[in-house]
Amino acid sequence: MTVPGFPTAFRGSAAVDAGLVTWSVLRGPRFDRLLPDIYGVHQDEPRDLALRSRAAFRWGGDRGVLVGHSAAELLGADCSPWRAPAELAVPGGGLRSRDGVIVRRDRLHPGEIAVVGDVRTTTPMRTAFDLGCRSGLVEGVVAVDALARVHRFPPDLLVNFAVRYARARGVYRFTDVLAFCDRKAGSPPESRLRMLLVLSGLPRPVVQHPVLDDDRRRAVWLDLAYPEHRVGVEYDGGEHLKPEQVRKDIARHTRLVAAGWRVFRYTSQEIRNERDRIVADVAEALALDVAALRLR
Repeated sequence: MTVPGFPTAFRGSAAVDAGLVTWSVLRGPRFDRLLPDIYGVHQDEPRDLALRSRAAFRWGGDRGVLVGHSAAELLGADCSPWRAPAELAVPGGGLRSRDGVIVRRDRLHPGEIAVVGDVRTTTPMRTAFDLGCRSGLVEGVVAVDALARVHRFPPDLLVNFAVRYARARGVYRFTDVLAFCDRKAGSPPESRLRMLLVLSGLPRPVVQHPVLDDDRRRAVWLDLAYPEHRVGVEYDGGEHLKPEQVRKDIARHTRLVAAGWRVFRYTSQEIRNERDRIVADVAEALALDVAALRLR
């Protein structure tokens, strides 16, 4: 007899009834209690959103559908803020939100539900609509960018959801989110960097701009670019610290400089903590007055 989710996130009573474990084993060091009657194999590191979401789905029984950041995570679009709670839509009553889990009463059309492995989630487009409505402007853009990139749909199609759910909470600001979305964005930090520049009054940069390298007969792609000024702005994630990637980045940067480009590279920590400096750097490169930008 199989138990759904065993041994990652499963209903303890079902595992006991199936003879897979005993209650004493469940309550011992081999397993962690994730939610009422929901257990998983013990792990020392913090539980990620994917695991917490699977646990929430098991806790919801047969009626639940993962939504919001939980759905985005399992759909392969990692765009969640740190320690985002699991989100579960359950029709009717019975379950209430608790620490680490938000229970919603969303109205879902059958065509807006997808199956990912052994759990149910909202479809990529419904997930993008929900997050675009519920999140602030920047994080809404981050979520829609990520889902549109991974699942290859034009963000403009989400207007259909805004029409269908015209009274949904937050739908009034959804068109503002769509105005800034770009499915070519390479990562959530890149989207945040783009929004930092635009919301500071700088011109909207081109996303994933190709710079032709005639000598090598290929293109070098810039995360964000102002082609008329030959100014590039890039996000450098942790992978750029690996020795092989460092060597590639040096060669790449040399080619861009040789082509007349000025390139600014920023980390996630700088995007969070040095926002004014980033804006000042790019404004200076574009020959714009930072003080004048703030008055717009």
